[in-house]
Amino acid sequence: MGKIKVNSKIVINQVLKKPAKRINIVSLKLVKESSILYQKRSVCSPQDGYELLKQFLDDKDREHFIVVSLDTKNQPVSINICHIGSLNASIVHPREVMKSAILSNAASIIVGHNHPSGKAEPSREDIEVTKRLVEAGKIIGIEVLDHIIVGDETFTSLKEKGYI
Repeated sequence: MGKIKVNSKIVINQVLKKPAKRINIVSLKLVKESSILYQKRSVCSPQDGYELLKQFLDDKDREHFIVVSLDTKNQPVSINICHIGSLNASIVHPREVMKSAILSNAASIIVGHNHPSGKAEPSREDIEVTKRLVEAGKIIGIEVLDHIIVGDETFTSLKEKGYI
């Protein structure tokens, strides 16, 4: 039987050749769903942050994690419901929190969530998430000013507690 001599470079190139990959060209934008009027215009204290967040978190039966993006004068420019959790938990990742802040050109953010139990005491997970968000904010240049936990008629500021 006769041997067929094949150029090994051509065979290797044919075997390894893959079809071209199609890459999507995209754009990113925020979409306004609605708006609210904020009489105070800027957030100057944890109490101000609580009053703003309470509007969104009143009477929720599950944890809702909110991101308020602020400009350089601490004026809110956008509010995003970042995550809706279960009855007693909300898993939050820094990339999801920072996404709306980046798209809003935020100088800083205030984050907050409710405790459907009505008790505004921070859990170990709340403290850990806060520390991760502060670190992520430092890396990308968006300061986390506070993390506010909203209870029935009270709130806890993790900034006031010394976690930020």
